[in-house]
Amino acid sequence: MENKQKTIQKSVSISGVGLHTGARVNITFQPAAENHGYKFQRVDLKDKPIINADVDYVIGTERGTTLAKDGVEIGTVEHILAAVAGLEIDNILIELDAKEIPIMDGSSGPFVKALLDAGIKKQSAEKEYFEITSNIHYSEKDSNVEMIAMPLDGFRLTCMIDFKNPIIGSQHASISKLSEFPREIASNRTFCLFTDIEELHNKNLIKGGDVNNAIVVVDKKVTDAELENMSVLFNKDVKDFQVGEDGILNNVKLRYQNEPARHKLLDLIGDLALVGVPLKAQIMAARPGHSANIEFAKKIKKTIKNTIKQKKNQAPVIDINKKAVYNITEIEKILPHRHPFLLVDRILELDEKNIIGIKNVTHDEYFFRGHFPDNPIMPGVLQIEALAQCGGVLVLNNVPDPENYSTYFLKIDKARFKGMVTPGDTLILKLVLTAPVRRGVCMMKAQGFVGNKIVVEAELMAQIVKTK
Repeated sequence: MENKQKTIQKSVSISGVGLHTGARVNITFQPAAENHGYKFQRVDLKDKPIINADVDYVIGTERGTTLAKDGVEIGTVEHILAAVAGLEIDNILIELDAKEIPIMDGSSGPFVKALLDAGIKKQSAEKEYFEITSNIHYSEKDSNVEMIAMPLDGFRLTCMIDFKNPIIGSQHASISKLSEFPREIASNRTFCLFTDIEELHNKNLIKGGDVNNAIVVVDKKVTDAELENMSVLFNKDVKDFQVGEDGILNNVKLRYQNEPARHKLLDLIGDLALVGVPLKAQIMAARPGHSANIEFAKKIKKTIKNTIKQKKNQAPVIDINKKAVYNITEIEKILPHRHPFLLVDRILELDEKNIIGIKNVTHDEYFFRGHFPDNPIMPGVLQIEALAQCGGVLVLNNVPDPENYSTYFLKIDKARFKGMVTPGDTLILKLVLTAPVRRGVCMMKAQGFVGNKIVVEAELMAQIVKTK
C-alpha cells in the first residue's frame, strides 16, 4: 500500500447536472497541501464556505449521500469521493457552484478521467492509515444488512446484493486492493427499478435523471400509458422510451454482468471515504445502501476516536538502556533549576512537538521527610512541576540559547491525579504541544505515568522569557 500522501498536480474542471436537482453544476478539483484531507467548497455562495468530507456532516441518505454544515448543503457526494479515494488521493479541494455533485453517466468514471488528466503527485508527508485490529460489525435485521470490517494488512472489499427481481438477482463484486478501482469499479453506473421512478419524482428527486445516467431495470409489465407518463416526467418524446429484451429500459447494455453489485461497491468506497482516513481492513458487505454505509462509517470513526484516545492515555514504551537525548548534566544547561528542585533526570525522546522524560523517585527525596513520612507520596504539585520542567526542555529546545531563558507558568487546567507516586517509582513524563508557540506562549498536554498507569495529567500554559 502507498506510504506517501498524494494530491493532484494541477487544477481540472468538469461539468454536468445534478441527479436530484437537475441543476447545471461546474466542478473544479484543486491540489491541496499535506494533511488537508477531502474538502468541498461552495464557490457560488457568499464567503465560499468549506465543508469537510466527514461522516459527522451527513444529513441525508435517500438515493445518495448529502452533507450539510451551517445550512450549506452538498448532495450526492459518494461518486466523486469514490473517485478520489479509489485513486488513493489524500488531499484535494473540490469546488462546486451548486448544491449537488453532477451525476455525469451515473458512475465515477468521468471524475477518475479528469483526475488522471490532472496528474497525481506524491507529497512528502507519510500516509497515515487506520488499521482495523478487531472486527467491527454492523447489521440491520429488517433489511438483512450485514457489514463487517476485519483485520488485514492491506485493503480488500467484497459486496453482495440480493434483489427479488430476476434481472438483478444475487450478485457480488470484490477488489483485493484499491489499485483495481479505476479499471474494475469506476465505470459502473447507478441503477434503479422502474417502479421506483415515479415515487422518486413525486418526492422532488431525480430531476436530472435520465436513461443515459442510470440503468433502469424494468421490474413489471409496462403499459403504454406508463411509458407516456415517463416521457412527461423527463420531458422527452415517448418514442425515446422502450423496454429492451433484457428487461432494461432502452436496452442499455451493461458494462459488466454484475454492474449493479460493482456500483454498490463503488458507493461503499465513496461513503467510507467520509471516515476521514484510509483504512487497512478487509470489508464485507451484504445488501448495503447509503444509510447502512453511513452508519457503518460512523461506527468505524467512533472506533478510531476511541483508539486515538486510548493511545493518548497509553504509557510510552521506554528503553532505559537507550542513550538519552539529554542527561542530567545537559538538562542543567537548558533549565535554570537546581537540586533539590530539578525534577527531571533524563530526556529520552524529543522532537518539535513531543517530549518524553523521566524522574527517578528515590526514598531520600527531601519532600518525603515531611509529606506523609510513614506513607511517603510524591506531592501532586511536584508531579505537575516535573511535567512543567520537562515541557520547558521541549520549548527551550527550539531557541538557540536556552540558558538565557526561563519558563513560567501562566495557567494549569484540567489537572487530575489518578495514582500515587512513591519511592522507587520511575515517573515517565510525556508532553505534547497542542498549538504553535506564539510570542513565547506555549500550550501543552501533559501526562505522567508509572509503569503502564497514568498517575497525573493536566493542560499547561507557560511562557518562555529571556532573562539575560
